[in-house]
This record gives sequence, C-alpha cells and structure tokens, in this order.
Amino acid sequence: MGLTKAKITIEHNQQFIEVMFNPEEYSLNRDNNFASHAIPGLSSPLIQFAHGNLRTLDMELLFDTYEKLSDVRLETEKFIHLMEIDPALHAPPILIVSWASLQFRCVLTKASQKFLLFLDDGRPVRARITSSFTEFIDPEHEALQVKRETADFTKQHTVLQGETIAKIAFKYYDDPTLWRPIARLNRLDNPRDLFAGQTLAVPSLPFRDPATGEVIQ
Repeated sequence: MGLTKAKITIEHNQQFIEVMFNPEEYSLNRDNNFASHAIPGLSSPLIQFAHGNLRTLDMELLFDTYEKLSDVRLETEKFIHLMEIDPALHAPPILIVSWASLQFRCVLTKASQKFLLFLDDGRPVRARITSSFTEFIDPEHEALQVKRETADFTKQHTVLQGETIAKIAFKYYDDPTLWRPIARLNRLDNPRDLFAGQTLAVPSLPFRDPATGEVIQ
C-alpha cells in the first residue's frame, strides 16, 4: 500500500489535484499584532491586542516528467492555475489542502517555480514550486469558530487620585484612545479636569451620543 498523496481540492466544484511527490516538510505559521499606547505618567507604553493574522501554510512541491520525456510545465501549470480568477466566483478559488491529518482551508497566494532539469531541446522536465497558502475564513465560518460578546460597560466608576480618562478607558475597554464616549456621556467640557471621588458613567460600545445622535465606536 503506497503512501497517502497530498491533495488540493477546489471547494466549490470538488475538482482536485493530487501532487506528484509528497512534500518533505511543510510549515504552519501564525502571528498576532499588538499596538502600544503611551500613557502619561507610566514608565512604559501599554500593550494592547490589535488583531490576529491568518495562518499560512508553506511547502515545496516537486514535479518530474523525465521518464515521460514531456514538458513538466504541463503539470506545474495545473497548480499555478489555482491562482487565477475563477469566472464563477470572480476571484481565485477557495482550496482545501489535505494530507492525512492536515486539513487547511485556504487560497493560494504565492507560487515560485524553479526548473531544475532539461531535455536536449530545452524543455524542462523537473521543477520545484515553493508555495504559500493563506487561510481563508469567511464571516460565516468566523461566527461558528469564535463567539464574541460585548461586555456590559454600563457601570459607575469612581475616579482615583491622579487617574486620567485615558486610564479609565483602558481599564474598561482595553484601549486608552476610547475615552471620548466617557467624556460625551458625562458632559466633560475638559476631560483633563477629573478629581478624586468623582463618579463617572461608563457606557457600553458602540455609544450613541444622546445629544447629537453620533455613534462612537
């Protein structure tokens, strides 16, 4: 019984490409973006999670048609074609890269061809493609994977000595730049003029200014 071959399936029509040779290795990559905010009175900026980035899958694929004495580009073009716009979708197709336990829903974002062996007439018969796939998550899949709830921020806050409105925004929203909803709700003409013991109402987000109707995220 031979080894299971890696397969790349086009999601919307279930057509697939079976690789000629399984990759020797592949890498899955993931990273997050964080933003830093300088707050007066603190010795270092506050770090806040901004957003996560999509995972990527990198692998090298070998194509070889030397025994058939045929142009290897006839095989590699089937793979490169996955980056082209599908007329039915008006975009490149969504793919499923599967190999044993690996199941990766993605789009092909990069493919670099390197030709390694040639016939006497110059036709290439061996090629290596360095490819990169980027995870594809549409809103429906995102909603199924992550349950996001907006916390109830309609509460009272008592200002402490030396506390700023930016620090209060960071405490409740994890973002010191979101101080304007607090200032608007409490009708603070000068948000810098806070005093110890002052009671502030902290609204939920998004906040609609009752006076202007403006929505503040």
